[in-house]
Amino acid sequence: MATHELYTKPPGEPNWQIPSAGSARLSWEYDEGRDRLLALYQKGKDKQWDGATRIDWDLEVDPLDPLGAPDESLALHGTPHWAKMTERDKGELRKHYASWQFSQFLHGEQGAMVCAARIVESAPDLDAKFYSATQTMDEARHAEIYGRFLHEKIGMLYPVDDNLRSLLDDTLRDSRWDMPYLGMQVLIEGLALAAFGMIRDTTTKPLPQQILAYVMQDEARHVAFGRMALRDHYKQLTDAELREREEFVIEGCSLMRDRLRGVEVLENFGVPRAQAEEYSEQSEFLALFRQLLFSRIVPCVKDIGLWGKRLQQAYVDMGVFEMGDHNLDQLMLQDEEIAEKLDAERFAAEEHARVTEVAETIAAGGDG
Repeated sequence: MATHELYTKPPGEPNWQIPSAGSARLSWEYDEGRDRLLALYQKGKDKQWDGATRIDWDLEVDPLDPLGAPDESLALHGTPHWAKMTERDKGELRKHYASWQFSQFLHGEQGAMVCAARIVESAPDLDAKFYSATQTMDEARHAEIYGRFLHEKIGMLYPVDDNLRSLLDDTLRDSRWDMPYLGMQVLIEGLALAAFGMIRDTTTKPLPQQILAYVMQDEARHVAFGRMALRDHYKQLTDAELREREEFVIEGCSLMRDRLRGVEVLENFGVPRAQAEEYSEQSEFLALFRQLLFSRIVPCVKDIGLWGKRLQQAYVDMGVFEMGDHNLDQLMLQDEEIAEKLDAERFAAEEHARVTEVAETIAAGGDG
């Protein structure tokens, strides 16, 4: 079935066109590069995987409970609207929320793919082009996987959220070569890791857990790449140039803080928009997500050298300033370890099943 037939409302024109103002850059230096970045490029090559085979797509998903998350995570839970809903209505609400969340993941991954391709085109250094080429493939794989999950397992999509659309638009329109790094590697990827991690750690369903764990393993490398490249570049910028990037970060953080509210989901269930916004703002789940979101972004922004007084004050006003001291490397290491542990458990179970099957076959032959 065509994707347009699965949207909850028309997403607009089939293609969203963003004018490109940047320059393509080619480098004639092929021998030298930053050791850390080239090592990350090698890791990017080594860690490529096939979403069609690494993920067990035979696992069934209940469309009325795709994620198995607690009902307390739904903004309507505990409200007068919730009290009036039948069990079927609650199942439909779970389906819509999962569809909305994974639809934004899908749209974000396509945007990240385009941003990564833009970095291949515009980055001045060949080592950055090399790594961005592997990331472009990673993001294509992620978009493929999320699209397949939505088509085959949920059967419903939501259009791109306005705040995500605005952030992608600002990131891709900017002519400065470092802005796709900043918009994607720091802000969009930081947002993605927070959202993916929250669902990965709360879902009771094996298929979405696999998808999110394996995607996050890739995203950990992407954030590391952005940190390396931007830290080096921002050491060379003037105070005025740094302030411009900090303003971009402040605006981007404000957009993302308002992103994963899912107000349009509640509107589809007859909740007036003002009431839906109030319910969303009162949600403990949303408050927790915002904390996790900034636990990924604030230390990264500080690490790359964007830590002026205005940016610090913005984070104080948001109540997340202290997160600048979080250990980002430890978070990324945990993402890697969770994916590897999941692989080990799955393959051990499959090997056990294979050994059991062989033993049963031998026993059956002996009985004959």
